[in-house]
Amino acid sequence: MILGMDTYTFVHVALSLIGIAAGIIVLFGWLADVRLPGWTALFLSTTVLTSVTGFGFPFSTLLPSHIVGIISLIVLAVALYALYGAHLSGAWR
Repeated sequence: MILGMDTYTFVHVALSLIGIAAGIIVLFGWLADVRLPGWTALFLSTTVLTSVTGFGFPFSTLLPSHIVGIISLIVLAVALYALYGAHLSGAWR
């Protein structure tokens, strides 16, 4: 138990907090018109991992959190393709 959480929950929360912090840094870079590819990769990867690990908790029915997680993963898949697959060219910009 770490801070009253089991290890899985701790990892899920830690990934989430890292993603939030990296996202804030990326946001300030975006506002300053500065590309931060390392921070962007950290933000995207931790956000994907947070959404994926959210499905590892026990549940018996589809919850609103699962719907948000599914939508998040779809949006992240599009963002990952636009950034790394299409290199932000054409309509993906």
